[in-house]
Amino acid sequence: MKLYHGSTEIVEKPEIRISRFNKDFYFGFYCTSIEQQAVRWATRFGSGYINVYEYVEDANLKILRFEKMTDEWLDFIVACRSGKAHDYDIVEGPMADDTIFNYVQSFIDGQITREAFWGLAKFKYPTHQICFNTEKALATLTYNSAKEVHE
Repeated sequence: MKLYHGSTEIVEKPEIRISRFNKDFYFGFYCTSIEQQAVRWATRFGSGYINVYEYVEDANLKILRFEKMTDEWLDFIVACRSGKAHDYDIVEGPMADDTIFNYVQSFIDGQITREAFWGLAKFKYPTHQICFNTEKALATLTYNSAKEVHE
């Protein structure tokens, strides 16, 4: 399967970076199967690169997949964004984009109910993310190429 990673740099050797902000599926290396989404990631701050990888699934890894936004997806994102670690090698599913993230944060803060969240959480376009959370998971990726992209 071909995956894309949008970045301000070429990333031949993916790594798990710990940042000060918790992400949807916790700390890891994030890719997508949607090239245009990777372009959006790469051009957040101007020009960037779309890094292309070949992904071969390893059945020995612990993988969690969310086919669509569900209560379980929302609860998992809330836990991860609140700093709760998990033991999955790979997590895959829809992305809480910038708009959705605001609703997730409002839900976390108790400003809106779960029902209100689902009423507001409508994507303008499909999203996909796959997070490689362990070194074993990163070993399933092979760097292919990179191309420069602009806003």
